[in-house]
Amino acid sequence: MIRFEDSTRLVAELTKPLASETVPLAECDGRVLAAPVVAGRNAPAFAVSAMDGYAVRDEDLRSVPVTLLVAGKSFAGGSVPDAIAPGTCVRVFTGAAVPPGADRVVIQEDVTAAGARAEFHQPPGASRHIRAAGSDFAVGDVLVPAGVPLNPQRLVAAAAADAADLAVIRQPRVFLLANGDELRAPGSAGADHQIPDSLTPALGAFVRRGHGRIAGQSVCGDDLPRLQRAASEAVSQADVVVVTGGASVGERDFAKTMFAGLELVFAKVAIRPGKPVWLGKVGETIVLGLPGNPTSALVTARLYLAPLLAGLAGFDPAQAWEWQSRPLAAPLDSNGERHTFLRAKRSGDGVEALRDQDSGAQKALAAAEFLISRPPSAPRAEAGTLVDTLLI
Repeated sequence: MIRFEDSTRLVAELTKPLASETVPLAECDGRVLAAPVVAGRNAPAFAVSAMDGYAVRDEDLRSVPVTLLVAGKSFAGGSVPDAIAPGTCVRVFTGAAVPPGADRVVIQEDVTAAGARAEFHQPPGASRHIRAAGSDFAVGDVLVPAGVPLNPQRLVAAAAADAADLAVIRQPRVFLLANGDELRAPGSAGADHQIPDSLTPALGAFVRRGHGRIAGQSVCGDDLPRLQRAASEAVSQADVVVVTGGASVGERDFAKTMFAGLELVFAKVAIRPGKPVWLGKVGETIVLGLPGNPTSALVTARLYLAPLLAGLAGFDPAQAWEWQSRPLAAPLDSNGERHTFLRAKRSGDGVEALRDQDSGAQKALAAAEFLISRPPSAPRAEAGTLVDTLLI
């Protein structure tokens, strides 16, 4: 049995970003960019107007008021107009090409239109209202560097570069494998000796929220040959196999023995709840064993599955362990020898541990918002004491 700190170090060492894949731009939000977005064109491609108004030459506005002939119009999406001639102006709209030779755009509010002529009554101000060609970015500019998660802002830049697809880190494929003769799909646990499988749907939601994809799922009874077949299928389909239950040392606990060629990273961790949690590899596939008790499973999923998925998807796994200090709303007793993670809820400006801390509690789990970290042998903590907390 190893310490919690040692187990998290081993998890971090195990998680390396997966290979990249090419994904349509519309599906890239939240994914980690595997290759930089490099501009293949200038933006804007030619000088454009930043306002609705009239493109003019400074020479023609040296003496105002002045009336200029409107030689044409330029609309966004149109071609570049002919060069501006002395004594003329061109009606331009926001985003439209500015004619060569124009020095500025005078906004329409400062111009009086009179048929084919435009009257300018005052000297132009300091603003020219022209965006020069390549002033936003030029060919070869890196618009978004590799290794960052994509968000709406970065997708704007990628789309502006005219990229239809992006290379992103592949999301880990996860296979959920529950075992236990007593388990039935929710809605079909009719007999008294049967219980609904409450973990598989919850872990599925956990995976989808944590940068992963469900590759498959299976619920098997405590039959070793059947479990071995299920384990082999899971390993062949997934980057991560999550096993729930069967981690104890009972006669019919096969969580580890059902995996051929399993190399254990750790077998138990000195934590409460979740001491039976284990981690291993079969070839390149990571296998995470979670306890069968619902609270223990969700706590250990938050502590171990979250950073595993984050690291494989290209994020820093440490981001999944972002502990934040919050004040206690009620006192806590001293802690025992194992690192303990108390389920807690908001209370005023602080957090309060739930009364029911049983590892099998499911009703209380529904109210849990945080984990409170209590190191081994931590002394009694009074209300107002700052404690480390983690959002579940």
